Amino acid sequence: MTEYLLAAVGGALIGFLLTLFGGGGSVLATPWLIYIVGVADTHIAIGTSAAAVSANALAGLITQARAGRVKWPCATIFAVTGLSGSLAGAHLGKLLDGRALLMWFAIAMIAVAVSMALPKKSVGNPDVHFTPPMMIRLVPIGLTTGFAAGFFGIGGGFLIVPGLMAATGMTLANAAASSLESVALFGAATSASYAWSGLINWALVGALVVGGFAGTGLALPLANRLTHHATLARRIFAAMIVLVAIYILTIAEIGRAHV
Repeated sequence: MTEYLLAAVGGALIGFLLTLFGGGGSVLATPWLIYIVGVADTHIAIGTSAAAVSANALAGLITQARAGRVKWPCATIFAVTGLSGSLAGAHLGKLLDGRALLMWFAIAMIAVAVSMALPKKSVGNPDVHFTPPMMIRLVPIGLTTGFAAGFFGIGGGFLIVPGLMAATGMTLANAAASSLESVALFGAATSASYAWSGLINWALVGALVVGGFAGTGLALPLANRLTHHATLARRIFAAMIVLVAIYILTIAEIGRAHV
């Protein structure tokens, strides 16, 4: 019972941070499951977090779609082309030793933090529409980000958002909203791959998702207040992610030294 309560608390924290900072929070799900909840198998932690991230992204996508921010043609082509990449990444991730995969995951966390700390440009065309030449950029970027999302079991929004902006010229707001289709699909593909191998704890998925919804609800009233301090807040959050990544690398190195 305690592990499910801890998972719900973690889901609430991640949902809270995602709502406030607009990305990066899902990368904390796997470390939370391993070091706080006590999931011993790295692969089960990644599969479980991927399923929860997918569910939360789907809920966010519905909200953003109702607000009219999702550029469906561009978002769908990006997501569908990245699907095979996410399946390939998930397959490769399952083949790696759990400790090695965790170390690579920590490196990915640092990449997330760097992405969050960089200045965000909101320039772009709010009225962008899909054109055939966009396929040349959408397909390879979609495949690459899908692979990364599947390999690490993360949402991949920190790669998807700039990828969509680069491929289509859409604004940051539209890219963030449109990215949720890819996050949901990549997460579903990754979790399906892990579920096929029996590497998901569905009870913990439920606890994470319920907690995530609660965290989102708590963060919504505060989100507007952070508008004028968004850059500082995101950089503080990025620093926290780096600290967690350093902790993971340290623990992994200590574990390797005792093998």
